[in-house]
Amino acid sequence: MSVTPLRPPSRTDCPPDEWQVRVDLAAAYRLVARFGWDDIVFTHISARVPGEQDVFLINPYGMTFDEITASSLVRVNHHGEKLDDSPYPVNPAGFTIHSAVHAARPDAQCVLHTHSLNGVAVSAQANGVRPLSQQSIFVLSSLAYHDYEGVALRDDEKPRLVADLGQANYLMLRNHGLLTVGRSVADAFLAMYFFETVCSIQIRAQSGGGRLVEVPPSIIETATEQARVATRGLGAGALAWPGLLRRLDREDASYRD
Repeated sequence: MSVTPLRPPSRTDCPPDEWQVRVDLAAAYRLVARFGWDDIVFTHISARVPGEQDVFLINPYGMTFDEITASSLVRVNHHGEKLDDSPYPVNPAGFTIHSAVHAARPDAQCVLHTHSLNGVAVSAQANGVRPLSQQSIFVLSSLAYHDYEGVALRDDEKPRLVADLGQANYLMLRNHGLLTVGRSVADAFLAMYFFETVCSIQIRAQSGGGRLVEVPPSIIETATEQARVATRGLGAGALAWPGLLRRLDREDASYRD
């Protein structure tokens, strides 16, 4: 179905709050590529358009993550219809997953999904994430699992996916990959940084072949409070995001275009 664009996605025509979300989301795509979590063009990050419950931004399907800019991001509605004049389509699996999470979780301003090697490797393990590192306690304090049902193309999977996610901020998609949600792009990205780090550490620890020492459950139970104290109440996203943007700006600031 063809949809007439509401407006071209340019800095001039976008409200300032939408443009800021576009810049942050484009930065997240660039950072995912920089950290090596991209899967050419086959994963996705979305962010809700400020003031809109049923409209969100997602990548143009076909652009690599290191090419994405603020103006190239595509607005879609909850039907998956493009609201911007873009020559690129929208990843149908990306729309299925992200539209389901955004609809079920009003607090999920950003949803980030990866197919990284270490993430998929851990997602294939029956025990999933194990408490093997300091980073793991923060993931385990808000982690859920969803069983694999094939490529996420069917609407009938949505209720099961969101039921499994519940109020968690980390979702391991079995045999598939990782997903995080956040109240901002920064929060979702930093959550994924911890998730990816946890999986990488777990694979390396297991490859050593020795007996592994696990963090006691009593420590995991206090992880949320530990994170609050460690970040001085700011949260990891607010604390680290400005520095990540400065790093991108030094290397290539074209994501802001």
